[in-house]
Amino acid sequence: MLLARQLSLAGPLRVLDLMTGCGIRALRYGQESPAQLVWANDADPDRQPLLHANLAPLADRVGVELRCSALTAQQLLAGCLQRQERFELVDLDAFGCPTPLLPLALEAVAFGGVLYVASTDGRSPTGHDRSAAVRTLGAAARAHPASWELALRLQLGVVARTAWAMGRGLQPVFSFSEGRTFRTAVRILRRPLAGEERQLGLLAHCHRCGEQQVQSLLRLRQWQVCCEPAAALAVSGPLWIGPLQDSATLTAIRAATAAEDASLCRAAARLLGSLAADAGLPARCWPLAELGRRLGGGPPRLQALLADLHNQGWEACVSGVMPGQFRTDAPWPLVLERAGALNR
Repeated sequence: MLLARQLSLAGPLRVLDLMTGCGIRALRYGQESPAQLVWANDADPDRQPLLHANLAPLADRVGVELRCSALTAQQLLAGCLQRQERFELVDLDAFGCPTPLLPLALEAVAFGGVLYVASTDGRSPTGHDRSAAVRTLGAAARAHPASWELALRLQLGVVARTAWAMGRGLQPVFSFSEGRTFRTAVRILRRPLAGEERQLGLLAHCHRCGEQQVQSLLRLRQWQVCCEPAAALAVSGPLWIGPLQDSATLTAIRAATAAEDASLCRAAARLLGSLAADAGLPARCWPLAELGRRLGGGPPRLQALLADLHNQGWEACVSGVMPGQFRTDAPWPLVLERAGALNR
């Protein structure tokens, strides 16, 4: 809802909720943002009486056009494409993986608008069902210590490839998960930004030593040997290796939200702050627990480790995606060395 308000600052706001369920999110779009149009759709016709009852407060609201329908998402989006009807916010909260709907959903997003995608498929993109990941994501997904982030990057990779094939560009606005649903909001641009294709790549993880390596598909080369004897790397991708969050947009949302705003509970405020503080770069993320396990004792204090790495000239920050994790571009052996020194 906060994103919808931010989008409304740029002009008219039309919202399409493709799989609305009981309509609670569509209701909030209509009540908590200055949306001029809210279209609530659910493929189950038996749900229509409940949907109309829940959205009754919007039916009489001045300045809000309410539409309710019982179409499959494919049918609705195909109709929008035929009429060339587009929306500033398209909410695709899919059950399972949303990949089949992405081309039509992207056609329904106005340039500069946002596609808000959610997936409940947690096994495929976290490396627990490799065959399904190839089928649904067109990518390899291997077990990784930052599994939620891996899933989000794979999801963004699919959106990016689809948008580029249509001649469009994209900019992630935010990406987050609680471990069951993976949510990404992506601003759709008229054309790709210069160098945008460099943000698609591969992520390799060595289960023996813990090192991670990232490569852009545009500059693929041989993977570096990270430990002796050389170990096979678990490689995932293609996936998005660029930023996960638009810190400027998230900071603006925070600044425009009053402390007493009922749409921003305490947990949501904490999440917003965490995401705004972590753009998602570099795409190398580890749990503190892994440091403790490899050092043979408890991990050092996270802030002390980050400050130490900063003093040595490396990027390092707390992950906003998964609790108890950090990201850095420092070589993993150096991270272990500095963590051990701090423990001593």
